[in-house]
Amino acid sequence: MTTNTQDPWLLTPGPLTTSLRTKQAMLHDWGSRDANFIETNRRMRAQLLAIADAEEHHVCVPLQGSGTFVVEATIATLLPRDGKALLLVNGAYGQRMAKMIDYLGRDYLMHETPEDTQPDIKKLQSTLIADPAISHVLVVHCETTSGIINPLEAVADVVARQGRRLIIDAMSAFGAIPLSAKTLQFDAVMASSNKCLEGVPGMGFALIRQTALETCQGNAHSLSLDMYEQWVAMEKTDQWRFTPPTHVIVAFDEAISQFIEAGGVAGRNHRYSNNRKILVDGMREMGFETLLPDPLQAPIIVTFKMPADPAFEFQSFYDQLKDKGFIIYPGKLTVAPSFRIGCIGALGEPEMSAALKAIRATIDHMGVANGAAKAA
Repeated sequence: MTTNTQDPWLLTPGPLTTSLRTKQAMLHDWGSRDANFIETNRRMRAQLLAIADAEEHHVCVPLQGSGTFVVEATIATLLPRDGKALLLVNGAYGQRMAKMIDYLGRDYLMHETPEDTQPDIKKLQSTLIADPAISHVLVVHCETTSGIINPLEAVADVVARQGRRLIIDAMSAFGAIPLSAKTLQFDAVMASSNKCLEGVPGMGFALIRQTALETCQGNAHSLSLDMYEQWVAMEKTDQWRFTPPTHVIVAFDEAISQFIEAGGVAGRNHRYSNNRKILVDGMREMGFETLLPDPLQAPIIVTFKMPADPAFEFQSFYDQLKDKGFIIYPGKLTVAPSFRIGCIGALGEPEMSAALKAIRATIDHMGVANGAAKAA
């Protein structure tokens, strides 16, 4: 990977380490009404649709802000005020969608499973059959609270067979885990610039079924978060309604170019999966235990149980790794004390191997004999 080696390596779920080319794309100023910038925006939107094979029936609607902004905006626009959502929740980001709907004052049910457990597909089906008022089902593709991959195909199949609409938070999966509109029926997929496509933070986007979006005028609760109006304006003028994050968009366009050069989704999945294997194998050699069994572990971020050794103290562990040039993530679980290490960003085998070497040196310095967790 060609990166700015003066920066720490970000072993996180985003923001993440970006390539030098992506950084350099931001070293210019752009007029938001300039023809060159408008063409960049047009190309970015088209390429995002192509990544999900969604050119035929969907439109790409970008939005300023973090990924949370575009998730809230999409839900608020697509979920009618008299609609009802069913949320499949197994982590903090599913819970965040529920909080959004609380703010919106709309009706919903929540099916919650533990953070290390996938949604119950049979319960999903029985609930949809029993409650015809449910209009939309919401699911997170990869829940980075734990790193679990959720069974998107099975969920989409049940939702389609029951004639309901599917909204997917693919924030931490888009571009690295296959998702195709040719095989999966969905009304919307949301993601952001600073995840698996390896851009910088500052914008999100939704791929929305055009026929669904066309019915959504007046649904949104907010002027700036109205995805219908954002789409209508962008279709008319190729411009953003309000000042766009120009540097973020140009960097994202450059990051997408590198993504395509590297083999698209297949290439990104291969590198991230290899990163995960190097990380998990190396950590297990030191006695650390993963929260999830391998079949449920997405190649995005890995949750490790906190070691039982009394010499281990997470803040010291974190600080020493940072001093060695690696930034990891604290845990976000309720089921077990934990910490997380990401596999994504402009990182490959050399960086993952170096991270393991730093972790080994750190636990040796702390006097941790073994990374094993307490017995359940």
